[in-house]
Amino acid sequence: MTITRRGLVALPALSLLPGVARAQDGWPDRPVRFIVPFPGGSSPDLTGRVAAEHLAKALGHPVVVDNRAGAGGNIGTDAIAKATDGHTIGLSINGPLTTAPALYPDLPYDPVKDLIPVSLLARGPQFLVVNNDLPATDLTSFLAYLRANPGKVAFGSVGSGSGGHLGMLDLLARTNSPEMLHVAYRGFPAATLDLVAGRIQAMMVTTAAVLPQVQAGQIRALAVTSAARFAPTPTVLTLAEQGLANAESYGWQTMVVPASTPPERVARLATATQQGLRDPAARQRLEGAGFEVMATTPAEAAAFLAEETARWGGMIRRLNIRLDG
Repeated sequence: MTITRRGLVALPALSLLPGVARAQDGWPDRPVRFIVPFPGGSSPDLTGRVAAEHLAKALGHPVVVDNRAGAGGNIGTDAIAKATDGHTIGLSINGPLTTAPALYPDLPYDPVKDLIPVSLLARGPQFLVVNNDLPATDLTSFLAYLRANPGKVAFGSVGSGSGGHLGMLDLLARTNSPEMLHVAYRGFPAATLDLVAGRIQAMMVTTAAVLPQVQAGQIRALAVTSAARFAPTPTVLTLAEQGLANAESYGWQTMVVPASTPPERVARLATATQQGLRDPAARQRLEGAGFEVMATTPAEAAAFLAEETARWGGMIRRLNIRLDG
């Protein structure tokens, strides 16, 4: 099955293999560390904990979540890549896996050489959200406000080079809008708190990270980046509906392991993950948070990451984006 950015298949009907709990080599023989490169309470943390819970059942040993936040996920992803204990797996997202190499010449890990993708876990579109005090109700009025207040509007993200940061830069470039002030945070919870409080005025952020605040009316969603409207917020228009074509994008999360992981363990982890994501309770938790649940083979995940790298790397080169390491 070929996977493309516009045609990811949710929960493909892959055969379930018996005996995934233990391999003949006895692995794992102790607790497994699951690194999540964002803080507790973030949307990647939720996905990681759902995956860890089901992996623990499948592998027969505890799977302990280890939150390693910072640098838009690069710190935790580097820790996964450099793990040598044979019992470390992890979760990572768009930035550290597909855009960081183009942004950071001295990145301490190589996503292609140092990591193996196991399975895509979940994805969700992004919202363009603003503080309630900002006088904008749709994309047009938001862009008009930016042009009337050049350099005075601040937006947040979980780090330079993150999906939200690049998504906002892409939006500004596509609409010939003035620059905004960028404020980087260690995780989504802190950024969201500041958006609600008005310390920043806008974010381009994965729907799962701010869905409760949008639904509660604490912040205002002006647009969604999916191809169709987002089911939990059916009145929020897509970017395409507001005149911005070919701007579809998603934030996604995937399980990865160090490149030294034996192929049979990668396959076993992938099968266990696919089984876990079919569990109705797991799906309910993730879908309730605004995610589309995914499950893929390692090869499908690798092909998808290569496509995303080409897409966003091209955007970075086109806009000549440069970041300090």
